[in-house]
Parts: sequence; structure tokens; C-alpha cells
Amino acid sequence: MHVSPSTGSGGTLEPVPIPNVIPLFPLPNLVFFPRTYVPLHIFEQRYRDMVRAAAASHQMVGMVLLKEGWETDYEGDPAIFPMGCVGRLINVQPLSDGRFNILLQGLRRFEIQHEMGTESYRQGRIVLKDLSQLDTALPVEVRKELIKVVAGFMRNRDDASALSALLRQPIHDDVLVQNLSFALDFTPIEKQFLLESESLLQQGRRLLDLLQFKIHEGHEQTGCG
Repeated sequence: MHVSPSTGSGGTLEPVPIPNVIPLFPLPNLVFFPRTYVPLHIFEQRYRDMVRAAAASHQMVGMVLLKEGWETDYEGDPAIFPMGCVGRLINVQPLSDGRFNILLQGLRRFEIQHEMGTESYRQGRIVLKDLSQLDTALPVEVRKELIKVVAGFMRNRDDASALSALLRQPIHDDVLVQNLSFALDFTPIEKQFLLESESLLQQGRRLLDLLQFKIHEGHEQTGCG
């Protein structure tokens, strides 16, 4: 589990220009979210090329999830989910053998309109997809229930301390929901389901449903409840 090292409390991100064509970085087990951070180790040649190009220009990378069956065409262009998250390169550490360690900051959701194959790595023309502005904050009762259920879900887990610290911070609802979506122990498909929410309230309710299902599943496996 990786919780954002600097989530901030505000409800808005500083505006950052995002081009309508960005590199795509598909992975089989990572779904990225706005307002979160992720460290990555870059070793494949095509993604070394991607980091160099992005670092020298707009500093943007589009994180997307590979669809099931990607193993049969990994070196080619396996199928990907069309919705992902723009990550900004906020730290790039070149290594002596050509690899990189990078730190990405999640900025905005996007949807791929079509791919453009002019480089060794995949690129896509994108349209940014913001959550509905009808609900910029969670209802008080939903936030309280979410924090209560998360606390129960994390009880007796080895990685509970980092998330417990997040829950105690006076952070904006959007920061809370995005970091929980990213950090909690859900499958990649479940996280993709959260990423594709149309509003903050819908994402919060989906989080609650997933958490309650996981808790119920855990009780069944242990014979409790």
C-alpha cells in the first residue's frame, strides 16, 4: 500500500497544462488516481524512451490498465481500458545503466479517443474527464460512514498505520476518496470501477460497497458473523 506523502487539504489542484496527446504507460496491476502519488522503476527500453521524451517536454504520462489476456501480446499493443489518469513527472532519477526511478503525481482522469503509433512506446489522443461538479463534497453522513468502515476494514492489518494517519488528517473529501481508492487492497478491476465513477458521491458509495463486501467476505472465510 502506498499512501500519498503530501495530499494537501484543499479542494482544487493548481492548473497544469495537459496536452491532448500523451504517452501511454499500460500496466497489469496498477490503477492510478488523481491526487495520489506513485514511485515507479522504469527498466524496459520503450519506457525509458518514454520517460526521456516526457521529461524533456510536457512531463506527462498517461497511466492505464491492461485488460485480461495482455500476456499473449505484451511486447505489442495488448488491449487497455480507455479511461486512465494523467501522471506528472515530479521527480526523475536517472540510473547509471539507463533505467529510471520516477515519482508521478496524479492529476486528471482522461479517456483515450484513439492511439497514435509514432514512437517505440504507445501514445494516445485524450480528452480529460472530470468528475461531475454537481457534488464537490460528500454528504456528511457518507464521509462519516466511509471513515468508520475503512477503520473496521483496516483493523489488525500490518499496513494500517499509514492509512490511519490519512484518516486523521483534515483533508478535502476528494483527496480522501482518491487516496482510499488508490491505497486500499482492491483488485485492479475493482479500482478501475472506482476510477470510472462519474461523480465524487458515486465513487464514495462504490468505495463503501466494495469495503462492506470485503468485510463480509472476510467474516465468511473466518466463520464470523
